[in-house]
This record gives sequence, C-alpha cells and structure tokens, in this order.
Amino acid sequence: MKKIYFLLFVSLCFQSVQAQKEGYWDKERSMIKEFDVPSHDRVIIKSDDFPIGTTELIFRITLLDNNQQMAGSLVSLLKAIPDPTGISQGSAGAIFLMSKISGDDKCKYAVFASNNDALEYQKSGKTSDACLLQDIPLSKDAKRLSVDKSPCLKNAKGNLWFGFESTNWIMKQKIVLEIVPWVDTKLSRGWTADNRKHIINQCKTSSLAQKMTNSDDFCICLEEKIQKQFRFEEFQKLLVMEQAKFYKDFGTACYSETSVSKAVYADLRRKAAQDASKENYGEAIKQLSMVVKDGQATALDYANLGYWYVVTKQYSKALKVLDEGEKFDAIELLIQLHLAHALLLNGDYSKAKSIYKEYQTQNVTDSLSWIQKTKNDFSLFQKNGIQSTDFEKILKVLD
Repeated sequence: MKKIYFLLFVSLCFQSVQAQKEGYWDKERSMIKEFDVPSHDRVIIKSDDFPIGTTELIFRITLLDNNQQMAGSLVSLLKAIPDPTGISQGSAGAIFLMSKISGDDKCKYAVFASNNDALEYQKSGKTSDACLLQDIPLSKDAKRLSVDKSPCLKNAKGNLWFGFESTNWIMKQKIVLEIVPWVDTKLSRGWTADNRKHIINQCKTSSLAQKMTNSDDFCICLEEKIQKQFRFEEFQKLLVMEQAKFYKDFGTACYSETSVSKAVYADLRRKAAQDASKENYGEAIKQLSMVVKDGQATALDYANLGYWYVVTKQYSKALKVLDEGEKFDAIELLIQLHLAHALLLNGDYSKAKSIYKEYQTQNVTDSLSWIQKTKNDFSLFQKNGIQSTDFEKILKVLD
C-alpha cells in the first residue's frame, strides 16, 4: 500500500512539473499603488501597460488603517509559485496571496477593460460593463485573471481600469493595489497569430512562392526563420529594403531545402502539363521555363518545352531548348523527335529527314513507336494551323 501511495505521489509531482507554463512573473513591470478613496466616493486606477505576451495576472487589494504598512509585497509571495496554475489549486493558494494585515475598512470594486466604461462607473456607479465585479464590501482580496478564462484580459488592449467605491461614510480609505503580470515566453516576442499571418501573407506575394501551387509549407518555413531571429517589433522597425533582404535570404534557404524545392518543381511541371492538356501552351511554356531556368530540368522537361515551342511556331526557341536537351541527354528519343520537327518546320529538311530515318525502328516510350508518334504530332500540328508539304514526304520516308 505504501508503495502505491508513493507511486501516486511521484506521478502527481511529475504532472505538476509537466503542467508548468513557459514564462515568468514580470517583477520588473509589476505595479503597486497606494491611494486614498474619499469618504463614500469612487475612484478609478489605471494599470500600467502590460508587457507583450501577458497571458495572466495576479492582483491584490488591501485596505489599511492609518500608519499601517504592508507586511510583504505580492512579488515576493509569487516567487514561491512556479506558474499561474499554482495559485488556483485550492484555498491554500488564495490564502497565501492575502495580505498579512489589513484595516477594518471595507470597499467594493470593479474591473473594466475600457477607459470609457471605467469613467462611467466613476460618474454614475454603473457596473453592468465591468468584466469583474466585487459587490460585497471586503477589506482584502486577491484574484488571478487569465486570457483563457477572464473577459478582462481577453478584451483588454494593454491595460485594465480598477474602480473602487468606499463604504466608509465618515473617513477616507487607504487602499493598496498590486498587480503582477505573467509573461508567456514565446508570446513575449510579439509573434501573435495575426503577426505570423502578416509575414506569411507577405511571403505569398513573392516570386518564389508564386511558382508553387501550394506555398503554405514554404511560407511557414520562412516565417519560422524570421520569428527565430527577430522579435516582431524588431522586424517591423527594419527598413523596407532590409526586410526585403531577409525575405529573400530566408526564402532562398527554405527554397533550397529538399522537401520544398522538390515540391516546387513538381508543382510547376504539374501546372504545365495541365495547361498543355487544355492547349494553353503559352502558360505551359511559362511554367516549364522556370524549371529549365533554375537548372532543375530533366530530359523530359527539355523535350516537352521544345515541343510546345514547335506547336506555337517558335522554331528558333525550340531549336535552342532542344539543343540544350540533346547535350543533357543525347539518347532521349523524344528530344530527338522534337528536334527533327523543329528543323523540318524551320526549313532544314535534309537534317530533319536524317534524324527521322535514324530512329524510325525504335519506340519513343515503352508502348509508342517513333513512327506513330510522328504521325500523331503531324496531325496535332495541322490542327493548330501548322501546314507543311514536307509532312507527307517524311511519312513516305518512314513507310
């Protein structure tokens, strides 16, 4: 039985450690204000600006009689609590945060997420817009607010307003308000969801991203590299030309990563093939030209690009691309066939005839013969308005 209890204890301790959040109590930007509230009156106190990345805060309110001093600051108490969740684990946490002394006076208080709501409270006592209301008079209180559970922090724009109402009809009240923010380490760098989306959207307008059918992985890679090196505010303060350089440098790094670059060129080939199947050869040439220009072309890329140049009557460009393709892979028969087409239509019948005859007994693929592919191509050329009396001559030679 003792062993079971021991294992349960170890398990609970482990879970507690695992549950701790990555962040810190920002004692440097904690706030402590001591002020007076006139007899049966209301005052509002604006918090200091919360640091970027604030996801939780603890506040403590203490009413003091004259000449009383605080026995211990809220910051010193929080040093013993590793993360905000420790504060809400049972009544012991709440008692631990209470002041060791407080006066006999009591007050009501309310918390507001906007200045206008707080001013209206001070003027009329209206509390319907308060994000937190303590309507029962008390002499001390301590609470934890979090972005996840409290509308106060969820709706706050960097500050909160605390409104106090005295319940003393004769004497003024002395109140101490302490606030300590909890700063999430990751969020403190300023990389909110909206800020990350801003970088990703900027990336998607780049020339590299526009080469891709789906640029999400590429742009997330670039955003992560920027996020790792800069705080968001730091990056925003850079000159436009400096930002552009980092977009280019980080983009090049992401682009060169194998998984990204392979996907990019696969997308370009896929788009080119889709455009060609719809006889949109201009777009197909545009997509595949990027692959060739980047030095990533295969023999089939050279063959296809040369063929589409032929179909669009750009014979000189076809010859140039197919000559490059022949140097890349001289035994790819699609390159040789398309080179013969380009020579024929560019007026070099003799050289074209030599190529047609040289390979006429072979297949250009595992199931398509050189002769049948030639016939298919000539039919497509004629369909696209490319006429030549040499077509019949070549077919007779092949027959």
